[in-house]
Amino acid sequence: MKALVAALVLILLVLQWRLWIGDGGVAELRQLEAQLAVQQQENQALRLRNDMLESEVLDLKNGLEAVEERARADLGMTRKDETFYMIIE
Repeated sequence: MKALVAALVLILLVLQWRLWIGDGGVAELRQLEAQLAVQQQENQALRLRNDMLESEVLDLKNGLEAVEERARADLGMTRKDETFYMIIE
């Protein structure tokens, strides 16, 4: 009888060890949940960036205002009837 109880206790300890510490246990589950949360945040940020880029592409394809704004900001271009002034401090 003592051997049976000892065997059952030993099996219980082994199963508890596998549950809490072993491969696929609670510790690994917590680590994977943390990685999932980080990945979901990164995906959300990338989704927002993609949405902004998509709207910018649509603006550049469909409207001249976006092209003009890009030419002014990035290339320093002006219209024919405008005068460019550079103020040096």
